[in-house]
Amino acid sequence: MLTHDEICAFLKKKPTLSHSGLTKEASLPTGTLAKAISGQRKLTESHLRALEPILAQYGIEEFRNRRATVISVVNHKGGVGKTTTTINLGKGLVNRHQSVLLIDMDSQGNLSQSLGIHNPEKQLFQALTAGIEMPVLTLSDSFHLVPSDLELSRAEAELIKTPSGVLRFRNVLAPLLAKYDYILIDCPPSLNIFTYSALVASTAALVVLEPEASAVKGMYNLLELITDIQESFNPRLKVEGIVMAQVNPQLVLHRELMGKVRDNLKGQPFFNTEIRQNVAIAESQYIGKTIFDYKPSSTGATDYQSLADEVFANHSF
Repeated sequence: MLTHDEICAFLKKKPTLSHSGLTKEASLPTGTLAKAISGQRKLTESHLRALEPILAQYGIEEFRNRRATVISVVNHKGGVGKTTTTINLGKGLVNRHQSVLLIDMDSQGNLSQSLGIHNPEKQLFQALTAGIEMPVLTLSDSFHLVPSDLELSRAEAELIKTPSGVLRFRNVLAPLLAKYDYILIDCPPSLNIFTYSALVASTAALVVLEPEASAVKGMYNLLELITDIQESFNPRLKVEGIVMAQVNPQLVLHRELMGKVRDNLKGQPFFNTEIRQNVAIAESQYIGKTIFDYKPSSTGATDYQSLADEVFANHSF
């Protein structure tokens, strides 16, 4: 039988469905669904039975059997905007009525710190080494975080020393796959055991590049790593797309460099969206907010919502 939470989550994902119409079809008291979705009441067992055949027509079974799209945000170097992209792509997907979990896979803990989480008592490290459940913090409705800090670096030696170490993250992540629409993993600026583990557990890799002469350096190593993981551990893994970040559209040099990057990486998928330079993005991270919460009218918010819309279009059911 359907649960109260499943019905509410499904209807939040289907805003075009008429709550009053569904209430009538199921012969429920007026306002039952509207009150349930707003948190004013719980659906009873008789409500659930009446609603199940009605909602089956609209795809609730497919919704119940969904598994999260897991995307690793990667690059071989730091400072290109991986953390910024993880945070704001995540919130952009929440704006599309998606449930999103962010995972800080970098021992520098920049993702956690950028969201105002410092020195977390429970974090990814314990899940990888002590067998506890993944510690999930609530940022806002449908927007959650698994934090990390420097303690995560202690897990590297333990993961490397055993052949199954690279699978440990995938195993601790498994119980969360049915709870979210998207899981976004902020990977470290290197192709180490943490990046490898994230890709083994992922549906796709999203690559963040800057318009600079050295942007393609290291990309071939990353693409080789993705191919190796596809063949050895994870045949579902693909390149979600490459997004150009910190772009100044007024600079001819940036246009020329982006053209060269696209030429050098022919055959790889590029997002149409480009993330323009915008001081509000850096300001938002400094105060621990997403760009949407800090300055929703900024070009940064516009660009990241556009990127989220592209990702959503790739995976919407």
